[in-house]
Amino acid sequence: MPSETVDSPVKPDAFAALRYPEFRFYLGTRFFLTFALQMKAVIVGWFVYSVTKDPLSLGMIGLAEAIPALCVALFGGYVADRSNKRSMLIIVISTILTAATLLFVVTMPSMHQSINTHLLIAIVYVVVFLDGLARGFFAPAAFSLMASLVPRELYPNSSSWNSSCWQLAAVAGPAAGGLIYGFYGMSVTMGIVLLLMVLSISSLLMLKSKPVNVLEKKESMWSSLGEGIKFVFNTKMMLGAMTLDMFSVFFGGAVALLPVFANDILKVGAEGLGVLRAAPSAGAVITMLIMTRYTPAVRPWRNLIVAVTGFGICTILFGISKNFYLSIVFLFLVGAFDSVSVIIRSTIFQMLTPDHMRGRVSAVNTMFIGSSNEIGAFESGVTAKIMGTTRAVIFGGCMTVLIVAATFAKTKSLLPIRLVGKEFK
Repeated sequence: MPSETVDSPVKPDAFAALRYPEFRFYLGTRFFLTFALQMKAVIVGWFVYSVTKDPLSLGMIGLAEAIPALCVALFGGYVADRSNKRSMLIIVISTILTAATLLFVVTMPSMHQSINTHLLIAIVYVVVFLDGLARGFFAPAAFSLMASLVPRELYPNSSSWNSSCWQLAAVAGPAAGGLIYGFYGMSVTMGIVLLLMVLSISSLLMLKSKPVNVLEKKESMWSSLGEGIKFVFNTKMMLGAMTLDMFSVFFGGAVALLPVFANDILKVGAEGLGVLRAAPSAGAVITMLIMTRYTPAVRPWRNLIVAVTGFGICTILFGISKNFYLSIVFLFLVGAFDSVSVIIRSTIFQMLTPDHMRGRVSAVNTMFIGSSNEIGAFESGVTAKIMGTTRAVIFGGCMTVLIVAATFAKTKSLLPIRLVGKEFK
């Protein structure tokens, strides 16, 4: 079993990681790409539901993205550990840009008369499938690249800024997507999405190529992948954080059903949908900016248990709410609690993973966590189809709280462990 002992890091100031220019360009890449993908997610969900009027179709969007991401995640980690991360990310983002261009073309008003509804929805799912395929390679490459941009002692600080940047884009993206779609339609919105993706690639090109980690021993691909899986499953805190997040996100996927809430329950339209989608990320951004100075990794397991419990309770309250403004508040709190979980998990993985295994360990994380949002969206769509949208969200929140309770009962030994401030075992 690998040691869970890390060197005691020097406590950085809140802006320490931002003093490295390449890290700032890396954040630019993440921000523009996330902004674009969040805009696209909102308008794709609204577009599909407006055509099908079926909540299960929203769940199918998540499944169409999760399947390819899961299938290639481990291979993506293997490639990331043996490839130039910058070049790999350029290829990945270019693939996402190509898929978005296809969506832009087929959703143009002039194409509606030549493409029937079933074919149009099928093409949308193909685009989402390509996004999932690219994401299986993006996560391990991005995780590995970020670790090479700042010193090890700044990993907690860089994780906070990285997550804050992602969440900031996730605030602006849905709001912009909903508003622009509501006022100007699909084509203009998709045109802006394409522009943002080009800006993302441009920021990435400002980074220098990083040397590839050369392993001392040669081994087969399957042995290499098995080594990454074994490392994660033998590291108790890493496995616990990953498992807890996976199941809580799986059952707490209320965001996937927001088009139904916006259209049928709260009746606020596409513009309101943008606000609802932005609310969790707004809560996350504010919380994460606070955490750039006050890290939750001092008592990571205790804070993780509290955060996921709050996430589940606020999900239940959102499901109960019939008021638009109360719903925004509860979604804001969902994002705030979730952000604590994200920072803790990211710091755990950054601090405990050896440099030569970052791609493979990130790939294992992607399989369990990265796709749990999409599989959770599918679960939400199925349960909404069976028991109704409101009951499905309440059910998901209750299951999250029960999972946290069961996890807490089995992992009390992790409560006193610290990741920063002193060594731990």
